[in-house]
This record gives sequence, C-alpha cells and structure tokens, in this order.
Amino acid sequence: MGDIMKNRRVELTLLISVIIISLFGVIMIYSSSYVWAEYKYNDPYKYLKNQALFFIIGIILMNIVSKIDYKKYFKYSNKILLVCVVLLILVLIPGIGTVRNGSRSWFGIGSFGIQPSEFAKLGLIIFTSKYLSNNPNCMKNFKKGVLPILLITIGIFGIIMLQPDFGTGTILVMTIIGLLFVAGLNIKIFLKFGIVAVVGVVALILVAPYRLKRILSFLDPWSDPLGSGFQIIQSLYSIGPGGLFGLGFGNSIQKHFYLPEPQTDFIFSIISEEFGFMGIIIITFLFIIIFYNCLKISMKCNDLFGKYLSFGITFGLIFQTILNLSVVVGLIPVTG
Repeated sequence: MGDIMKNRRVELTLLISVIIISLFGVIMIYSSSYVWAEYKYNDPYKYLKNQALFFIIGIILMNIVSKIDYKKYFKYSNKILLVCVVLLILVLIPGIGTVRNGSRSWFGIGSFGIQPSEFAKLGLIIFTSKYLSNNPNCMKNFKKGVLPILLITIGIFGIIMLQPDFGTGTILVMTIIGLLFVAGLNIKIFLKFGIVAVVGVVALILVAPYRLKRILSFLDPWSDPLGSGFQIIQSLYSIGPGGLFGLGFGNSIQKHFYLPEPQTDFIFSIISEEFGFMGIIIITFLFIIIFYNCLKISMKCNDLFGKYLSFGITFGLIFQTILNLSVVVGLIPVTG
C-alpha cells in the first residue's frame, strides 16, 4: 500500500509539473511572439492560439496514451519504426514535405506543421528498448549486439541529415548512445565510437559551409555580427539585461525584431529578459522535478523493456533541454 501511494505521489508531482511548465510555455509564446505575429499576420494572438490548441490536443493525447499498455509498443515496435522511417522519407519529397527555415522536415497542414523526425525519436527508442530487453547481454559483443543498433541509428540519422536537421539528428543519436551505455556498453567500445562520432561530426561541419561559419561565430560572434554571429549576440543581449527579476512580463526589447524567431528556439532568452535570474531558477527547478520523477519511474519499472523505454524518453528530453539551453547562452554553437 505504501509503495502504491508513493508511486501515485510521484505521478501526481510529475503531472502537475508538466502542466505548470506547459501553461507557462503557452503564456511565453504569446509574450515572445505578439509583435512578430501582428506584423506578419495582423493578429497578435496567432501563435498563442496555435500553442493553446496544441496544449489542449496534448492533454487529450496524454490522457489517451496513459491508458495504453506500454507492452503493446513492445509488440508493434518493428512496425512503429518502419512507419517512422517511411514518414522520414516522404517528407523529403517536394510537394509532400514543406521547407521551413531551410529544412525540408515538415508536413504542412494549414498553418500547422508536424515533424516526422520527432516520431522517429520515439520509434527508435521503442525499437532499441525492445532489442535490449530481448538481448540483455548483447552489449558485450560489438558485432552481434552493438553494431545492429548503431547501423539502424546511423541510417535514420543519415535520412534526417538529408533534410537537413543536425540538431534533431544529434539528439536522436545521443539518446540511443545513452540507452546503450546504461545497458552495459563496454567502455572501450564507447570510447572508440566516441572517436568515430567526433570524426563524423567534423566531416559534417566541413561539408556544410554554414555549419563551419556557426562554429567560427561561436568562437568569436563579433567577427560576423550581422551574419553567423547575429543570433547568439542578440540572445546574449536579451539575457544580460534581465538581471535578478527581469524587465517584467511583456517588456522584452529583443522580441521587437532584434532576436530572430524569439517564440521558438530562443524563447529561453525572452524568459530570461522578462523574468531574470529568478525566473530561470524556477524554470530550471521545474525541469529538474520532471526529470527526477521520470527517472524514479524508470528505476521502479518491473521489466527491462519498461525501464529502457522510460529511461530513453527521459534521457532524450534531458539532452534536448540541455542542448537548447547551452546554445541559447552561448556554451555551444548554434546547431542547424
């Protein structure tokens, strides 16, 4: 009885934290976007209405998915991954996939967009979790254990890079590496793969001049303040004035056509500008609560598939959050 009550408290804490941070996200979408939305669409509530609709849809889907036995994902993992790969291929076809910000990675439905790469993340996590649970000792053998998963992961990464979307591809690969690591991947294999991965990343940077420019602008943004260094400079201009308590809700200066797309990848900058260091502490605390409770749920799962599945999803969220925040504050180059 005690364990049941503890589990319910963990689930309730997680649910409340997710709803709070999601509602705050909806509010900040409005604050960060109304200037741009009014200029572009003559409707300051354009992005707010879209995000509010997604929030409602998300709550409905969360309720539906919570009632599905996760073991069904185990049963249909191969088919789920196959559908995800098909969608990734379809989005590359002109006329089917749409181009946004230089990447053909969206299915456009009216003013909305769906990224099949987001489904691919989940599909690959499900597939890998099943593989690892069916082969508990596979990490000791590179050819029979590690290599099959790596080849599938690299193949999907390659398709995503055709869009191109280096950031999403990186998150997908690192999530699977995290899963393999907790499954007992030999540290020597891990280090060798790390070296190969670094070489691969360097190659991807060299073959795409815009990525090399972003690396150079990361080292010295002021070398090209109106080009490759523009985003990070404007982001830091947004974060800096926030101080301890910020400029106040709605009072951001950088959202007035200084910081590009402030309602998407760089919304953290606007949050920092309007709510200051204390606002960042609160947001960070909410994320820590979410991640901590997700990991607790993962550790308490009674079967290997459930453990790997919940850990993979949690680790993917953690890595994606850290990656985004690191980019926004200038700790790592802007991905693309």
